[in-house]
Amino acid sequence: MTNEFTLHPTADGAPGALTTEDFASLGGGHIAYVRPIDSEEASRLFPQAQLQPGLKLFTLHAADGTPMMLTDSREAAIASAMQNELVMVSVH
Repeated sequence: MTNEFTLHPTADGAPGALTTEDFASLGGGHIAYVRPIDSEEASRLFPQAQLQPGLKLFTLHAADGTPMMLTDSREAAIASAMQNELVMVSVH
């Protein structure tokens, strides 16, 4: 997997800033992360899901933030990533 980026100087001239487009293409379909989510937000990301209010859920996201999976357990989201040969990263 290779990604090529142009490093753009920051306002103070420091090298190394990535554009929004560069960040969006990171991972090239190979990197994912799991995020806790409540059912209200999940309903916005997954409009086809009929969810009760107040549920604590988990989403699996591609590196660019695209939601890929909704589940009720972190372990199931991680297992799905592993089955699809995605590299899991920690996002803070």
